[in-house]
Amino acid sequence: MDLSVVFLGTGGSVPTARRATACLLARIGGERLLFDCGEGAQRQMQRSIGLVQLDEIYLTHYHADHYLGLPGLLKTYDLQDRQRPLRIVGPRGLHNLFSVLARIFGKLTYAVELVELAEGDAVRHEGFEIRSFPVAHRMRAFGYALVEDERPGRFDPEAASRLGVRPGPAFSRLQAGESVSGSDGVVTPDQVMGSPRRGRKIVVSGDTGPCEMTRVAAHEAELLVHDASFADEEIERAAETGHATARQAAELASDAGVKLLTLVHISNRYDVRDVLAEAREVFPTAEAPRDFDVVDIPFPERGAPTLIENGARAVTPS
Repeated sequence: MDLSVVFLGTGGSVPTARRATACLLARIGGERLLFDCGEGAQRQMQRSIGLVQLDEIYLTHYHADHYLGLPGLLKTYDLQDRQRPLRIVGPRGLHNLFSVLARIFGKLTYAVELVELAEGDAVRHEGFEIRSFPVAHRMRAFGYALVEDERPGRFDPEAASRLGVRPGPAFSRLQAGESVSGSDGVVTPDQVMGSPRRGRKIVVSGDTGPCEMTRVAAHEAELLVHDASFADEEIERAAETGHATARQAAELASDAGVKLLTLVHISNRYDVRDVLAEAREVFPTAEAPRDFDVVDIPFPERGAPTLIENGARAVTPS
């Protein structure tokens, strides 16, 4: 299934003319998952991919720049007479936050399911799961890893033929995990299928300093979206506030064997090019996406993740 990420908000704690606050959309198969919902999230969608019907929203923590877009988005869905339930997922405290926000948007036309996760909890989907992990911020905060299930190994038609299996429906049944009859008896899938192929992985750190839990979660990930709030000259300030420098994010990505590192939550005090240059001294292919950039993530055997500048604008609905 297709897998891509749309960067809807890449800025720091304060929105600017060019960068909105934290918001990222993952598209996997037919599902649409939002990670954080900063101020103006629905407007960012409308300016790019359209106001899609989200399946789930994952909040990393409860600082305002990560959830202020929720009331407006939920109310707009209500005005559109949405009927399909919406699931919102986050650390402990989600029910309290929602009860406060509900005073703004009131009764909705659709049900909202609130799911509070403990450290390490996962949300299961068909073909993948979203795993939570604790990160190093000033309050309880999670990162999330979208982890695709293993895929079956490659089918070897020559091996099947040698075992007396005729091409046609029997080949399809073997690839579907069924045993079939061959010239010398039963042929099982393990005789003609290669080793399972690992699924793809996206990791979203949320706000965090460099920490072991993120490094473990990001091991061999196709994409790591990591906090890079500070330049290296303010490494002490980063530690005090529970954030990371771009160089620290790059070091973590390098240690974890990540294929593509993208830096977000960069303070508007900096020239992004300077911060990115620090990261590239350690991780040469690091990127600092702008709002509406897209990363397409192919299966590992088909190539590396690719950043498409302004890619979401390229598919704007008419």
